[in-house]
Amino acid sequence: MSQISDFRSDTVTKPTDAMRDAMREAVVGDDVYGEDETVRQLEQLAAELMGKEAGLFVTSGTQGNQVAIATHAGRGDEVIAESESHVFYYEAGAVAAIAGAQLRQLPGKRGVMDPEHIREAIRTPNIHHPVTKLICVENTHNRAGGTVIPEAALRETANIAREHGVAVHMDGARLFNAAVAMNVPVAELAAHADSVQVCLSKGLCAPIGSVLVSSREFIERARVWRKRLGGGMRQAGVIAAPGIIALSTMVERLEEDHRLATRLASELASLPGLEVNLSLVDTNIVLVDIAKTGYTVDEFLAVLAEEGFLATSFGKTVLRFVTHRDVSDVDVDRLISYLSSHLRRPSEVH
Repeated sequence: MSQISDFRSDTVTKPTDAMRDAMREAVVGDDVYGEDETVRQLEQLAAELMGKEAGLFVTSGTQGNQVAIATHAGRGDEVIAESESHVFYYEAGAVAAIAGAQLRQLPGKRGVMDPEHIREAIRTPNIHHPVTKLICVENTHNRAGGTVIPEAALRETANIAREHGVAVHMDGARLFNAAVAMNVPVAELAAHADSVQVCLSKGLCAPIGSVLVSSREFIERARVWRKRLGGGMRQAGVIAAPGIIALSTMVERLEEDHRLATRLASELASLPGLEVNLSLVDTNIVLVDIAKTGYTVDEFLAVLAEEGFLATSFGKTVLRFVTHRDVSDVDVDRLISYLSSHLRRPSEVH
């Protein structure tokens, strides 16, 4: 197999040559002592871009989310989150295991919780109730298909939180995708949350890491939780340096990923047996229902893999395709050409 078209995730992106050069040349020091100049530069840049006072470099989006949640909420507290949010669905029960808090799940539409449902879910003082400490929002929303939270919903959620003395944490793993899709500065979206986690290693193409941003006081407390979780790093500038390039040079090109996803979604929707809700394709994620093809998800993925196309199972009959810097129109052309010629029920494949 000479060519692989990897649509599994934007996490598979490779660092650019400039990022590799920056890793080699990074000025480093012991970050636990606060002496790594490159890490400090990355944290300051991220905080400035998102309109916050300070930043904290963490190893992953999950670590950033869990550090934030544990800093906001503790044992016996309650955290409100959308029912298919990443902090619930993909973080190995960490809210319970690390913070000792419980998640209260609310259903969402396009990944967005109804602000009035949030208002109703916030606990009133009662000896029988946990205390609501935090609302988590996810922007863009992975399992909804990379959908963007409208700014009006973010604003209303933030207002309700303030009315009740509750904090808001934004899982902004792909927040720059949301900002590019909405054509607004990322700080406008981050302004509606007390803390924000953004990934550097997805569409921004850095090889590792995320940054948590918030107030200076919050970040100092969060630093303790990062240490507890084994995230205190030493000469971390070698992995922070690509993050600086990611934030400085890779944001605007996300528009190309969105264009390619829109094209991919439209092409797939035109093929027999494939169903795509085009209204959900806000950014770089495309969900495809294959139920009418007669294939199981595993069968469909296996057929694709034989021809060098990689995607991800996203439910009983749903596949996820993600566009990113390392796939192009050529990859989409190849995929659509192959499916146009070969898409049929398993019993008809010879």
